[in-house]
Amino acid sequence: MTYAGESFQLDTEILAAIDAWHRSGKAMADGDFDDLALRIFAYQLRYNRPYARYCAGFGISLDALPATWDAIAPVPAAGYKEATLTTFDPAGAALAFETSGTTAGSSGRHFMETRALYDAALLAGFERSVLAGRSRLRYLNVVPNPSERPQSSLGYMMQRVSATFGDGQTGWYVRGDALLVDAFVADARAAIDDAAPTCLTATAFALAGLLDELERRALMLPFPNGSCIVETGGFKGRVRTVERRELYERAARAFGVPIRDIVSEYGMTELTSQYYDAPDSRSAVDGRRKLGPPWLRSRVVGPDGKTLPDGTVGALVHVDLANRSSCLAVATEDLGVRFDDGLVLIGRDGGASLRGCSLDAETLLPR
Repeated sequence: MTYAGESFQLDTEILAAIDAWHRSGKAMADGDFDDLALRIFAYQLRYNRPYARYCAGFGISLDALPATWDAIAPVPAAGYKEATLTTFDPAGAALAFETSGTTAGSSGRHFMETRALYDAALLAGFERSVLAGRSRLRYLNVVPNPSERPQSSLGYMMQRVSATFGDGQTGWYVRGDALLVDAFVADARAAIDDAAPTCLTATAFALAGLLDELERRALMLPFPNGSCIVETGGFKGRVRTVERRELYERAARAFGVPIRDIVSEYGMTELTSQYYDAPDSRSAVDGRRKLGPPWLRSRVVGPDGKTLPDGTVGALVHVDLANRSSCLAVATEDLGVRFDDGLVLIGRDGGASLRGCSLDAETLLPR
């Protein structure tokens, strides 16, 4: 079969799994996930040469494939800064998202051959995990505007969500490193006057800055019933941090949104799909569990890379079937604990060495 034929076949199967869950909540059986993950992995060994070289260092090749998805060799997230990790010519990429540049200012790119997988995964996840039956919302996005930063996966994500699920009036309130507070306040007041249920999306850092300014101005902006807040990430790489409990309590007061309707999203530029807070864990801030869609699975590993038992803290490895055209398995420096009913995030590994990941990724370098 040709590359195009293999790619089309895999995409068809991945999209079918996404659609089945989106429409009816149908999960993937363990055997079905294993089968598709291993076929995608073999495909990536054939066509993603840097990744194949990296896997060969662990004795993994087309002649020595793992037996289950949890034995697939994950590429370090830092590997996206070391090489172009694609199964295709990146000159033809439909999407190119820039990774964070926390290693000596460097950044990498996650190239995707098609928009179809990214769009299907993000819209299914957002609708089932955040909207949960809500009607159209007005989106006030305190995240990068994709018209100014097309390389931002978060900006692209909220552009697609707003266009698909919004009421047609969408706002963007980040320009460079500046928060457009006056514009946000004006649009929030308009939503309140229109009685339009609103979704405020923001990184934790941006939300903290916005709340600081609203509190300085002694402003309260109680959103209409049915509104929600989506917090899209923490304070990685920032000097200032705020405890999540404090942040959510302040946001609940400022916008009149119950704590249970403040939802945290967990994702990475190196992945196509996202995790969200489990609905039945949102009554409090602490101890929330993250749930992913059925085509996204994770395992918790120790320093030797071996899977740890449930209930044990370790580094997270994600396997995302929607990463068909890059690397489906990604090793992170995020710490977490797995349980039968979800994943609890602990935070960033304070002792993690990005230099170590770069050394592990040396075989990814083009030659």
